[in-house]
Amino acid sequence: MKKEIAEWQLLLYIAGQTPKSIKALENIKKYAEEHLKGKYSIEIIDLLKNPQLAEGDQILAVPTLVRKFPEPIRKIIGDLSNEERVLVGLNIKPIKS
Repeated sequence: MKKEIAEWQLLLYIAGQTPKSIKALENIKKYAEEHLKGKYSIEIIDLLKNPQLAEGDQILAVPTLVRKFPEPIRKIIGDLSNEERVLVGLNIKPIKS
């Protein structure tokens, strides 16, 4: 059976379990469940454990969310608390209820 690849591949770069990192993870999980349900994957990359991984995506601050796919790659820095800014930044069309 072929493994299905998520339509939206998100990477969240953090530096340990700081309040901002925890908030960013909570926020992106909430937005993704709301607007991308069943179509996304989120990979958490802790730069305290793997600092060399920051170079690949040119991470200069944490937390940073990177949309790897669909291209083009997009980045958002911060705790992701402004939902509208995150959706616009990732180019996610809000689901109308």
